Amino acid sequence: MASRKKPAKPLRCPTCGALVRLRDEDFPFCSDHCRQIDLGKWATGVYKISSPVLDPEVLEDLGGSGTPRGGGSHES
Repeated sequence: MASRKKPAKPLRCPTCGALVRLRDEDFPFCSDHCRQIDLGKWATGVYKISSPVLDPEVLEDLGGSGTPRGGGSHES
Protein backbone atom coordinates (compact mmCIF):
# COMPACT_ATOMS: atom_id res chain seq x y z
CA MET A 1 0.00 0.00 0.00
CA ALA A 2 1.50 3.33 -1.06
CA SER A 3 1.59 6.08 1.54
CA ARG A 4 0.01 9.38 0.67
CA LYS A 5 1.57 12.70 1.52
CA LYS A 6 -0.40 14.98 3.78
CA PRO A 7 -1.46 18.20 2.11
CA ALA A 8 0.96 21.00 2.95
CA LYS A 9 -0.24 23.34 5.67
CA PRO A 10 -0.43 26.91 4.39
CA LEU A 11 2.37 29.04 5.82
CA ARG A 12 1.70 32.61 6.82
CA CYS A 13 3.96 35.62 7.24
CA PRO A 14 4.50 36.14 10.99
CA THR A 15 4.20 39.92 10.55
CA CYS A 16 1.10 40.42 8.38
CA GLY A 17 -0.39 36.94 7.96
CA ALA A 18 -0.12 36.81 4.16
CA LEU A 19 0.37 33.39 2.58
CA VAL A 20 4.00 32.49 1.79
CA ARG A 21 5.66 29.62 -0.04
CA LEU A 22 8.85 27.81 0.93
CA ARG A 23 10.42 28.95 -2.35
CA ASP A 24 9.74 32.65 -1.73
CA GLU A 25 12.87 34.81 -1.53
CA ASP A 26 11.89 36.39 1.80
CA PHE A 27 10.62 33.18 3.47
CA PRO A 28 9.27 32.99 6.17
CA PHE A 29 8.15 36.56 5.53
CA CYS A 30 6.10 37.70 2.54
CA SER A 31 8.38 40.65 1.78
CA ASP A 32 11.51 42.48 2.87
CA HIS A 33 9.23 45.11 4.44
CA CYS A 34 7.72 42.54 6.84
CA ARG A 35 11.22 41.17 7.57
CA GLN A 36 12.38 44.67 8.55
CA ILE A 37 9.34 45.22 10.79
CA ASP A 38 10.14 41.96 12.61
CA LEU A 39 13.82 42.92 12.98
CA GLY A 40 12.77 46.29 14.41
CA LYS A 41 10.61 44.57 17.01
CA TRP A 42 13.60 42.50 18.16
CA ALA A 43 15.86 45.56 18.21
CA THR A 44 13.46 47.65 20.31
CA GLY A 45 12.77 44.86 22.81
CA VAL A 46 9.18 44.12 21.81
CA TYR A 47 10.15 40.44 21.56
CA LYS A 48 11.83 38.92 24.60
CA ILE A 49 13.07 35.49 25.62
CA SER A 50 10.54 34.56 28.28
CA SER A 51 12.50 32.11 30.40
CA PRO A 52 15.84 32.76 32.09
CA VAL A 53 18.99 30.97 30.96
CA LEU A 54 19.90 28.48 33.69
CA ASP A 55 22.70 26.48 32.02
CA PRO A 56 25.98 27.53 33.76
CA GLU A 57 28.02 27.03 30.59
CA VAL A 58 25.74 29.30 28.58
CA LEU A 59 25.77 31.92 31.33
CA GLU A 60 29.57 31.84 31.37
CA ASP A 61 29.69 32.30 27.60
CA LEU A 62 27.33 35.27 27.92
CA GLY A 63 29.46 36.81 30.66
CA GLY A 64 26.70 36.52 33.26
CA SER A 65 28.56 34.33 35.73
CA GLY A 66 29.65 37.26 37.90
CA THR A 67 33.35 36.53 37.35
CA PRO A 68 35.51 38.15 34.69
CA ARG A 69 36.29 36.11 31.61
CA GLY A 70 39.28 33.94 32.29
CA GLY A 71 38.02 32.99 35.74
CA GLY A 72 40.83 34.61 37.74
CA SER A 73 40.76 37.60 40.04
CA HIS A 74 41.20 41.01 38.50
CA GLU A 75 44.04 43.11 39.86
CA SER A 76 45.16 46.48 38.55
